[in-house]
Amino acid sequence: MNRPAQFPPRLVDRFGRVVDYVRISVTDRCDFRCVYCMDEQMTFLPRARILTLEELALVGRAFAELGVRKIRLTGGEPLVRNNVLKLMRELGALTQLQELVLTTNGSQLPHMAQDIRAAGVKRINISLDSLDAERFRRLTRVGDLHQVLAGIDAALAAGFDKVKINAVILKHRNDDEVVPLVEFASSRGMDISFIEEMPLGTIGDHDRAEAYYSSDEIRADLERRFTLLPTTETTGGPSRYFRLAETGTRVGFISPHSHNFCGDCNRVRVTAEGRLLLCLGQEHSVDLREVLRSHPGDLDALKQAIVASMAIKPKGHDFDLREQPLIFRHMSHTGG
Repeated sequence: MNRPAQFPPRLVDRFGRVVDYVRISVTDRCDFRCVYCMDEQMTFLPRARILTLEELALVGRAFAELGVRKIRLTGGEPLVRNNVLKLMRELGALTQLQELVLTTNGSQLPHMAQDIRAAGVKRINISLDSLDAERFRRLTRVGDLHQVLAGIDAALAAGFDKVKINAVILKHRNDDEVVPLVEFASSRGMDISFIEEMPLGTIGDHDRAEAYYSSDEIRADLERRFTLLPTTETTGGPSRYFRLAETGTRVGFISPHSHNFCGDCNRVRVTAEGRLLLCLGQEHSVDLREVLRSHPGDLDALKQAIVASMAIKPKGHDFDLREQPLIFRHMSHTGG
């Protein structure tokens, strides 16, 4: 009789880092065309190359059984994927997971927030880069600010454990909105994280080096208005948090350029086509789609591939805004 396969209780890479967080992209498609994320004229993947919901659910189960405690669903825009609530319910039922969380642009939340919460999603991050409707449309190329604000209200009403705002700040585009965005989040009891632009893919809209606005500059802007208190709090991701003495609001900084966070990286990503990316800024990867389709329904084969991938997880990325991107996949293809 064959013995059941033996797997380690947790994923550990060759640098001793424990991987307990996976970001799973459910689609590369999006109803926005944000200037820092994708080109205006995008070519999206054909359906046959995208993992099915059943395959995505099996990937989530494999990671959970290997010690991953947090799964974040991303895109593109995850809520434009047909029947994505079915996937959320399956992942939300995994007893090994501590958290199922979601990143979204908020456009679909007015009619989906309650069902997402009921499916088992505990926390939600919503992208919001401007509070000015015309500027918001320019940054997203097609987005409706009022629809997103309605989505934020719907998320708050749905009773998630946390609703957080994510904002990408670009010099001369929205850097004057740092304080208003914090005030907006604070007035609604939300956290906010500011993200330095990731140099992924050719976007054609702006020179990334010229548009770069560092976390240190954002912090300096905030300190003219607020008192920022350092904190060791974490949500398991790359944000480094401060609390505002005036309101208690938590403000995070995700700083891949100015304050590299590779040393304690606990994350991997699965793209919508099933590529397991071991680093956001490198091409080290494993083709999980090939495993899934060569061994349909074989959970052990999938887990073996994931365990083996830890041997090629790199020490860190090599982002350099002064050079053309070495990573040609867009953020929407990578998984936000």
